[in-house]
Order: sequence, then C-alpha cells, then structure tokens
Amino acid sequence: MKKILLVDDNEQDRALYRRFLGRHLGFESISFEEAATAAEARAQFLDHRPDCVLLDYNLPDADGLDILADLKSLTPPDSLCVVMVTGGGSEELAVRALNNGALDYLVKQQFDQELLAKTVLHAIEKNEWRQYVSRYHDELRAVNQQLRDSLDALTETRHEIGLKNAQLTAANTDLARANLDLDNFVYAASHDLKQPVDNLRGLFEELRNSATFHDAEAGTVLRLVDTSLQDLSKTIHDLSAVVQAERMTGGQPTEKVVLADLTNEILTLLQPQIAAAEGRVQTDFTALPALQFERISLRTILLNLLGNALKYRHPERPAQVEVRSYYDAGQPVLEVRDNGLGIDLERHGGEIFQLFRRFHPQASSGTGVGLFLVNRLVQARGGRIEVTSQEGQGTTFRLYLGPQAR
Repeated sequence: MKKILLVDDNEQDRALYRRFLGRHLGFESISFEEAATAAEARAQFLDHRPDCVLLDYNLPDADGLDILADLKSLTPPDSLCVVMVTGGGSEELAVRALNNGALDYLVKQQFDQELLAKTVLHAIEKNEWRQYVSRYHDELRAVNQQLRDSLDALTETRHEIGLKNAQLTAANTDLARANLDLDNFVYAASHDLKQPVDNLRGLFEELRNSATFHDAEAGTVLRLVDTSLQDLSKTIHDLSAVVQAERMTGGQPTEKVVLADLTNEILTLLQPQIAAAEGRVQTDFTALPALQFERISLRTILLNLLGNALKYRHPERPAQVEVRSYYDAGQPVLEVRDNGLGIDLERHGGEIFQLFRRFHPQASSGTGVGLFLVNRLVQARGGRIEVTSQEGQGTTFRLYLGPQAR
C-alpha cells in the first residue's frame, strides 16, 4: 500500500485529491495522511514516511520551497518524492521547485483527476526507480572494490612468479600460458558484471553450507541475501540479453526457418513450465509453414512469448496457448494467443514494451525484459506488434514481421 501525504491548508482541496487519487489508483492500494501547515507536514512526514507528498506552495506558515528544503533534510539523498501544487504558478516557480528537489509540478485548475493520478503515480515510480538504481550502484561499487582487491592480490602474485621464472625455465611455457589465461580472466571480470556477481553467489552458498549460525534471525537474513543476489544476477543477465539483442539486429544472416521444428524445440525446452501450468499448446502453420528469418532472433521471440503465456497463466484454469502463422495483406504474421491473466490495455497499453515494466508481479518473478526484447527484434526488421487483451481472459500478440521476413 502506498502512503500519500496531502499538504494543503484548503480542506476541500485535500478532500478532492483523496477522491481523485482513490478513484484512479484504487482506495485499497493507497492511504492518506493530511497536513494544513508546515509544522504539521513535518510531523506527519516523520511519523509516516510517505511514498509521495502532494505539497501546496502557499501555506499559512511557510511557502512550498521552504517546506521542500525541510523535508529534504529529513531523508537520504534522492529519496524524497514531492509533487508541488500551486494556485497561481509560473514557469519560474516550476523550475525552482524542480531544481530544489520536486519530481513534478501541477497548477490548480489546470489538471483533471486523470492527470493528477498519473503525475503522482509517475513520481512514485520515478522515485522508486532512482532508489533502486542507487542501491544497485552501491552493490556494484562493492563488487568493484572486491575486484580491485583481487587485482591487487593478482598483481602481487604475478610479481612473485616473475621472480621465480628465472629458476623455473622448464615451467616457463606453462606459466606464460597461465598468465595469458589470467589476463583474459581479469579482462572479462573487468568488463562483464556477471562474473563478479556469480562469484559472490558462489561465496554466499559456500558460507551458508559450511558456516554455523546461532542467531535465530540468521535464516531470514540468509534468505534475504540469497534473494537479493538472485535478483541482481537475473537483472544483469537480462540486461546482457538486451545488449545481445542490439548486436543481433546488426545484419545477422537469415535462413529458412521451419516454424513447426523451431516451435517443437522450444516446447521441449519449456516442458517443465507446461507441466506446471497443466498447459496445452496448439499450433497451426498450414498457411505459412516457414519464414526467411534470423533463426536465433525468431527463437528468442517465440521463447519469450510462449514462456510468458505459461508464466502468467490464470490460476483457476489450465493454460491454453495457440500459435499460428499466416499472411495478412501479403505480410507474414506470427500470432500467439493465451487464456491467461490478461493486461488492462486502457491503463498499461502504452507501457507493454517498455523495459522493466511488469503487470503481474504477484504471479511470477521477472525483470520485465522479455517483451522489450521481442519488440526490439521485430521492429529492427521493419515489423510491428499488435496486442489485444482482456484482463482475466487472456492476451493475443500478432507479430507483423515485415516484407523482408518472407
């Protein structure tokens, strides 16, 4: 549940904000605290630590910029979410508010309930994202420090080896090869975040398996650390997949891909997920049995779409997935239809293919990269994707693969 602090000396305006935000964000998903003065705002902020503050610029005992500065002093850097509201704002005031730490700015009488809800939601998401990035950078700095320490130790070791090489002529070739391997390792470790993260996970597993903990809370702490490492590893892996996808769009050779063969290969890989979802996958490639396409790209597309269809199945029924191909106005189309949780397109239609956007986090873990990759691979070849969906009923993805894919 998100906590929102309404700071406004006009009780009617506060009531209006509560009603607008509750309608659009859901009364069950948000709670409100209120303040009419700067002193009350400070006290409520300290007591409740809200996720966002809707702050009126004109208050009886202070102006909004002073209150904003005060609230900033009570929070860690880049963790304050404030949307400034005024009855007679100007561009200069807006710039001052944003420069002093507000995430957005609204003028009374110039916004409706939808704009208010979107502005507050966007400010909360932006604040959560920058806090995530800050934590992520802290973790990376710790990893980099460990890597620097390892490099220092490695440098010292190689110096010792150099002193002994004069006495170890017979082993010189082997040592040279070992040094080359070490150089390659150091280069990879310096340029690839996955390696140090995997190292950390391995060390953590070793610690958990070999060490004895007497603290009653140790099990909970270990699980939290393990979950954090897994999330970090998956995020880095998925980001690497994004980079790889960018490289794949650079003119890889196409080939004739038989859709039935490729789909069977992917379904074999997804067999555990199919069994877990009590799923059934039907295919119909009669109208278009094969595509002239980059096989690795098409495999990534199908794997992500079928994987999502199984991952986001409706919990009250077995997963039913249909895959078919056909021509539409001379353009090849690949269609994947499921009967899963569906997506609220009115609310999320513009965000489906954005990076790190997830619409059913309670249903399954993930980072929100799969659909971004699918869209990038289709668009890179001049294609497009159409989505139809009904929440609670299912979703259909139609991939128009462009004339060059035939």
